[in-house]
Amino acid sequence: MPHQQPTTSDRTGRIRRVLFGLLFANLVVVAAKVGVGLVAHSLAVLGDALHSGVDALNNVLALVVMRVATKAPDEDHPYGHGKFETLGALAIVGFLSITCFELVRQAVYRFSGDHRAPLLSEAQFAILLATLAINVLVTRYEQRRGRQLGSQLLIADAAHTRTDVLITIGVVIGMLFGRRGWWWVDPVLTFVIAVLIVRVAYQILSSAVPVLVDQRAIFAGDIQRAAEAVDGVKGAYGIRSRDGAAARYAEVTIAVDKDANVAAAHAIADEVEERLKRDLQLDEVTVHVEPC
Repeated sequence: MPHQQPTTSDRTGRIRRVLFGLLFANLVVVAAKVGVGLVAHSLAVLGDALHSGVDALNNVLALVVMRVATKAPDEDHPYGHGKFETLGALAIVGFLSITCFELVRQAVYRFSGDHRAPLLSEAQFAILLATLAINVLVTRYEQRRGRQLGSQLLIADAAHTRTDVLITIGVVIGMLFGRRGWWWVDPVLTFVIAVLIVRVAYQILSSAVPVLVDQRAIFAGDIQRAAEAVDGVKGAYGIRSRDGAAARYAEVTIAVDKDANVAAAHAIADEVEERLKRDLQLDEVTVHVEPC
């Protein structure tokens, strides 16, 4: 059976349930990392806790954004509020920038000041590994649900949580080398992780910006060929397409026989619309009809 896309309200409800679950998981992770970081006097662990705290803030922001993004079209927003979801993804880039700045600042401080290697007990180390496992599961789950629901916000947030995984891995490695007295490994890894965060931020921008600027979603030639394959279409032109937060749109003008009556021309336009939706995975298609 063909996959049935969820309705707008159903999609929103599913996304909100995902976000509430992630918020709870992130709060648990934050509490565990703060406790370990304070006891072990580890700036890296506390920085990791800060980043996890940003994850929790992202979830709260996402819940607010989804409430706005799913509002029905109104006089000021006749095409709906879906792009607010994409704006939420850009806000995550802002949070990533803050995290990157804090990590670099901590690494510089470690090189210029405190050279003590942070030490963890076996229990604290186990807690840190447990938070790593939680973050890995959260990232995979959120990425999968984001793709299933077509949510850029969930996908961007999953990318942000993935950086949390990288930070925790770096912290664990730093702890292991710290036990040998190699204190410099911890801040060096912090610099490396900061670079990886910049890369993640760029990836989010590269997927969010095209939606905001209405970049072409499908090559015009593909739309033209699909439309002209319908019986009765003499030509297709005036083609435009764009991506939305959760849907793809296209607009095309078709030429039909000038002697065709209104009913026949309308039937041809309907068939073009259905073909484009089916063959090119478009969600909304506007077909204009002109006599050949």
